[in-house]
Amino acid sequence: MASTDQLTFTDPVTRFPDITPPKQDQSEPGLDAELIPGTDRGEDSYRGTGRLEGRRALITGADSGIGAAVAIAFAREGADVALNYLPQEEKDAQHIAEVIRRTGRRAILLPGDLTDASFCRSLVEEAVRELGGLDALVNNAGRQIAVESLEELEDEQWTTTYEVNIHAMYRITKAGLAHLPAGSTIVNTTSIQAYEPSTTLIDYASTKAAINNFSKGLAQQLAPKGIRVNAVAPGPIWTPLQVSDGQPKEALPEFGKSTPLGRAGQPTELAPAYVFLTSPESSYVLGETLHVNGGSPTP
Repeated sequence: MASTDQLTFTDPVTRFPDITPPKQDQSEPGLDAELIPGTDRGEDSYRGTGRLEGRRALITGADSGIGAAVAIAFAREGADVALNYLPQEEKDAQHIAEVIRRTGRRAILLPGDLTDASFCRSLVEEAVRELGGLDALVNNAGRQIAVESLEELEDEQWTTTYEVNIHAMYRITKAGLAHLPAGSTIVNTTSIQAYEPSTTLIDYASTKAAINNFSKGLAQQLAPKGIRVNAVAPGPIWTPLQVSDGQPKEALPEFGKSTPLGRAGQPTELAPAYVFLTSPESSYVLGETLHVNGGSPTP
């Protein structure tokens, strides 16, 4: 999709096409393999520079979209990666694992449902065992289902959205602290929705605000231990999340066009933010929310 890598001087307006996605529907959680148009996760457009050499990372939601792009970037930067995803996303996960292995790094596949509290804890233990340790955690998995009104928002959806988006983050991070040495990093995925909530995403947006607050508070708590916590707030990024009821179907053709750059972002455009916050070069950056949203003003 992109003819240049992330280090090549280029016009950001035209680096990726201004897409007009057709109306489409996938059952939750959705697959990159079936998305129209396809996404750029960095397979051919991310160039590593050794910034994460020897690191050992666990990434949730790593089969597709932003998580997949981060996994590829981490591997290109020299890290071994454990990928968590739902079992029904195996097709996407196998593709990302193969890309990582071609890079020469290890890819550990750890499917499972983050709404299961016991799995959240066992996920960390398995990642530590397979990787031989853990020094980078990316809490990226998220659930987003658009609902027109609060009256239509069912208890089950509200509860499940919170279980995946914030409760699992708490559980995985808590389990990870037993293994993360000084110098380790935690990067959490929040969203522009934490600042500019859409009327159809009340449950999702409120979890993203909670993630932002959780990240800033935890950063202060863990700073004396030498563990840095930060967050990334994506704007409208083209991923399977959008077509598996993450957006109203009629809104898909205009997705991302209201940003100052005039287009939706591609997952690979998020990856450098996660690399920066995980790399030692950001050693004095803690409690930061790094916005990657195409230019939309945020606090």
